[in-house]
This record gives sequence, structure tokens and C-alpha cells, in this order.
Amino acid sequence: TMAAHREKKSEERNNKSARNGAQAPQAQWGRAWEVDWFSLASILFLLAFAPLIVYYFIMSCDQYQCSLTDPLINLLMGNKHLSDIWNKTPSLTYTAAGIYAAWVAFQVILYAFVPDFCHKFIPGYVGGVQEGAVTPAGVVNKYEINGLQAWIITHILWFANAYYFHYFSPTIIFDNWIPLLWCANILGYVVSTFAMIKGYFFPTNAKDCKFTGNFFYDYMMGIEFNPRIGKWFDFKLFFNGRPGIVAWTLINLSYAAKQQELYGHVTNSMILVNVLQGIYVLDYFWNEAWYLKTIDICHDHFGWYFGLGRLRLVALTSTLCR
Repeated sequence: TMAAHREKKSEERNNKSARNGAQAPQAQWGRAWEVDWFSLASILFLLAFAPLIVYYFIMSCDQYQCSLTDPLINLLMGNKHLSDIWNKTPSLTYTAAGIYAAWVAFQVILYAFVPDFCHKFIPGYVGGVQEGAVTPAGVVNKYEINGLQAWIITHILWFANAYYFHYFSPTIIFDNWIPLLWCANILGYVVSTFAMIKGYFFPTNAKDCKFTGNFFYDYMMGIEFNPRIGKWFDFKLFFNGRPGIVAWTLINLSYAAKQQELYGHVTNSMILVNVLQGIYVLDYFWNEAWYLKTIDICHDHFGWYFGLGRLRLVALTSTLCR
């Protein structure tokens, strides 16, 4: 019968694959082993234009009250030149670099050196040491889930400073907004480049690495599956949530503080943005253990789009919705 014939052919293919062993094609997991022309063109487009698109959005808010069409109209009509827009853009400052370096260092300390205690007294919260999914090489990584704790500690210190210590102004993020953007860009490129070099020369697990032979694709999509420094510092988990998502609510609070400073009150829309985006951020950290089983951790490798995207896009563009 036809069914018996198909079953026989399937069995023959399985036996052939078993005999060939290593000659069998490797399974696809997370990203490609080979790069087609469309993928390469897409990668080159993103590498070239994604930074410019983010800059355009932020520049539009800074110089054109968040109008996305006015800059283009002014340029096309000859009312402005690119040099005019660029000259009005704040440059990188030592102050912003110091703020950003201190911020990232503080989040590294909270992530790597402060074990979670929230799961011990918050009912229903899953924190502490948790296992991730099985990697293609058969590795089960362990993670210290302490994002909610890091968020709570950070915001307690933020409000303590705003209402009691007064070491810095709560408008500090607003006042250094675009210079901080440059800092996030620099760190994103540094981390992405380091991750690629690490994947070539000292990977955490060589069996979980993927190489296509195409520099641009490997840089964009990543080589290592779970790059780590030491036993616990996982690049994916840290750079996905800590510098960017913890900062997300602080950025909104800083803008609210600036609104209070300038106008003497905080608008309903600003309150709504702070509340709704705060719920989103808290939802992420409440479910951080669940996040270990999502596509980002289970399938994606750590490359430019992961490193730079999380450091720059998550906090710096999502918070434009005010």
C-alpha cells in the first residue's frame, strides 16, 4: 500500500542518516548556518540605518517637538541643512560618560554580587537560582534571578535621593539625555564587538557557537549562544534587562521631575505613561524566571542586535512615548 511504501522510505532515510552520523546536516537553531542574499542585504541595511533612525527619532523630539515630518520638510525645502541639525545636537560629555559608567557599574554589582532575597518573602515570586532551557549542545545554564530586587533597590535609592539626600537632581537624566544616548551607543558597540571576539577566541561553550563565515551576519546575529564571564555573569540576561529596562522607569521619573520643575505640576499624560510603562517593567521583572524559556534566551545568539538593541532601543526609544 501507499502508506507502507511511505513508511519504508522514511525508515530508509532514518537508517541512512544514522549511518552517515556527522555527515547529516546540522539542525537550525536560533540563527542560520548559511547566509542568503536577502538576509545579508537586510543585515547591512540595519547596520547602516538603525543607528540613524534612533538618532532621527530623538532629534525630532529634541528639536521639532517630536514631529517626524518637519525635519524632512525643512531639509527638502532648503530651510535647514544637515549641518544645522547636527550642530544643534548635544555632544558626548564627561559628565554623561561618568553618569553612565556609574549606572552600568551599579547594575553590574546588583546583578552579579547581590543574591536575590525577594523570593524569600514575596508570595508567588520566582527568584534566586533558576535553570534555563537546554542549549543545542545539551548545556543547562543556571541564572541568578534578581531583577526585581535590583529594580526595587535602585528605585528606593532614587526616591531617597530625590526627597532626602539631594546628591543629584532627579532631572539628571533629562538634563543629559542625548549625551547619554551617545554613551549607550558606545557601550553597545563595545559589548557587541567584544562578544564577537570572545566567540572566536575564548567562547564560554564552543559547541554552542555558530559561524557563517560572513563577518557582517556574524556580527549582527552573534556567534556565542550564551556568552558569560565567570560562572554567573550572563551577557544575555544582564544586557537585556538591567541597564535598559531598570533605567526605563527612572527615565520616565526624570522627565516627570523636569515637568514639575518647569511648569509646577505633572500632567495626567505623564502620570499615565509612568504608571502604564511602570506596570510593563514590573511585569518583566516579576516574570524574569519565565523569560529564561523565551526565544531571546532559548534561540537567539548574542550579537549586535541583542547588545546594542537592548542598551539603546529599549530605554531610549520606548521612553519617547510621553
